[in-house]
Amino acid sequence: MVQQVRNLLTPETLTMLQAIAREGSLAGAARVMGLVPSAVTYRVRQLEEGLDVLLFDRSARKASLTAAGQELLTEGDHILAQLEAVAQRVKRVATGWEPKLIIAVDSLILQRTLLELCEAFFALNPPTQLKLQRETLSGTWEALAEGQADLAIGGVAEQTASPSIRIKPMGDVPFVFAVAPHHPLALATEPLSDATLAQHRAVAVADSTRRGNGLSLGLLAGQSVLTVSDMQTKLDAQLRGLGSGFVPLCMAQPYINSGLLVAKQTERAARIVTVSYAWRAAQVTLKKSQAKDHPHDKMPGRALQWWLDQLANSTTRHALLHA
Repeated sequence: MVQQVRNLLTPETLTMLQAIAREGSLAGAARVMGLVPSAVTYRVRQLEEGLDVLLFDRSARKASLTAAGQELLTEGDHILAQLEAVAQRVKRVATGWEPKLIIAVDSLILQRTLLELCEAFFALNPPTQLKLQRETLSGTWEALAEGQADLAIGGVAEQTASPSIRIKPMGDVPFVFAVAPHHPLALATEPLSDATLAQHRAVAVADSTRRGNGLSLGLLAGQSVLTVSDMQTKLDAQLRGLGSGFVPLCMAQPYINSGLLVAKQTERAARIVTVSYAWRAAQVTLKKSQAKDHPHDKMPGRALQWWLDQLANSTTRHALLHA
């Protein structure tokens, strides 16, 4: 039955229904379609029998759609529009656009700037489906290295054995130790020692790696820990006084300025994290004139190349890392 319905509801049949509704008669539809009236009548009857519904009211001289016929016409319009959209996307993909681009985004990256880039990307009307995948710490590079992402933004640079992965620096992210003003450490004598910090709960961001326990930064032996999924949640937890820890200065600065967070000096050296972006080699061979630096590299698809062009801009990189 399903296969029979599929054979009946073809683009040609749906186009015929549009013509009948537009012309107001089967004969008029036959005329604009270059068919004899009996051919259109036969197709309509075949469709009605296959669906076991009445599509047109035969009591009137004009071809009047029944409620079922109107529903089929409405849905048919949507289907034909979708088919046209698919055809256009396929044509654009043939010009070098990837069907899908997956970007692993570290939780250090500012979401507002990232979404502004997405907005500019979609303004191109690309056929590429975009997927943003939030990661943290080693999970960001792991997603790229294991083929779960095409581009990684904001990961802490690490060595990779894969010759198909290219890495470039984004910039440095300074961190600050901060607590809520009502937290016990807010009034503690500076610099804060490890012994003092260990007496209070820390807020940590979980590594999104799929293998093992992942990285854990800045935690002390025996210290109570609240583990959260991303940097924004860590900041929110510290604003509530649920714990303490290092957070990116760019994220914490507005709250420090307004008094909702208190920056504290610790005996530990100030933390500065260097982050990078990386991508996987694509599938189109470089021109000879471009192959001297990486003779085995591939040209990225147009979607990936667009993102790489944005990341090559120092202003964009700074906006992704700093408020």
